[in-house]
Amino acid sequence: MTRISLSHPAIAAAFLAATLATPAGAQGGPATPTTIGFITTLSTPAGYIGEDIRDGFQLALKDGTLGGVPVKLEIEDDSLKPANAKQAADRMVQSGIKLFTGVNFSNVLAAVVPGVLEAGGFYVSLNPGPSVFAGEKCNRNYFVASYQNDAFHEAAGLSANRLGYQRVVLLAPAYQAGRDALEGFKRTFKGEIIGEIYTKLDQTDFSVELARVRSLQPHAIYQFHPGGAGINFAKQYANSGLSKSVPMLIPSFSMDARMIGATGEAADGIYASAVWTTELDNPASKAFVEAFRKAYSRTPTMYAQQAYDTANLIGSALKAVNGDIGKQAEFRDALRRAQFTAVRGKFSLGPNQHPIQDYYLTKFAKNASGEIVQTIIRKVAEDYGDAYAARCKID
Repeated sequence: MTRISLSHPAIAAAFLAATLATPAGAQGGPATPTTIGFITTLSTPAGYIGEDIRDGFQLALKDGTLGGVPVKLEIEDDSLKPANAKQAADRMVQSGIKLFTGVNFSNVLAAVVPGVLEAGGFYVSLNPGPSVFAGEKCNRNYFVASYQNDAFHEAAGLSANRLGYQRVVLLAPAYQAGRDALEGFKRTFKGEIIGEIYTKLDQTDFSVELARVRSLQPHAIYQFHPGGAGINFAKQYANSGLSKSVPMLIPSFSMDARMIGATGEAADGIYASAVWTTELDNPASKAFVEAFRKAYSRTPTMYAQQAYDTANLIGSALKAVNGDIGKQAEFRDALRRAQFTAVRGKFSLGPNQHPIQDYYLTKFAKNASGEIVQTIIRKVAEDYGDAYAARCKID
């Protein structure tokens, strides 16, 4: 595993402020910073996702604090390997860290969460929300601030219904989030699934899968491939000519702001389910987008937005306990209350401590300046939870 150097000026300044902040004990606050174990993917082709997650989280730190509480991040690169992530988490647990976040893939999360919870720690997920932890295996110290995996794809199924698709082919990588994706879509889609194709998580060539799509002649496809795989899929789909006759519907994380730069015109016209885009019209979102662009000279992805919201959720709970997460019941209750202003708009936590929020049908299209942006077409689900909440019994 690799220890990360915080070399970006904005990140380094925030980190330095966190570690050198004047102890708040003199003002009635915690004497030492609260350390958060931050394990994420910063290498491999998916590393840009971890970068946006890290940068979005760091942006929420104000003078090295969250909720007025001094915070120190201990950052590790998991290299998209569950074993690396587990080793990092175990080491952090042994060093006394009790609060964790950062993981951006469901298979990695599955390796980290059990050990953290068994040690009496807290995990607050800022991206994956696998079904395995949303129902019977929910835990009072496990929170998800992004979405439950299936719910995002259930919203895509509702979007497909709105778009009038009748015959659809589904594609996703064969791992937990991929299976959740297709199950979620099938749960709400009213048409016919004429093909269900699983790919490899690190796949780069989709020629065989595209040939099969062509032979099935669907009205549309729904595909979930994040990061580098999503870039390759979109480019190959456009180059195959299929995009001219078979529209593509995706979850937002299969075409984010940074992927647009890599795919170019291939992104134009793709539909997506979303809880947030840079075009969302509310003050918190506009301020976040402006601040992120100013700090990092690029447009934030939904990963950055989720990390920023997660940081502020954690900050609201740290404030409530004055940084003392040893007050577990009070810290837990403060997380459940979610008393912060979410960039995405309405936000609350359901009985399984996963989000209840609005979902939108969006389209990637050129704006007045000729830039491809993710425009919002309509809301498809309001105050929407997930299919597993009823199975969760938290004492």
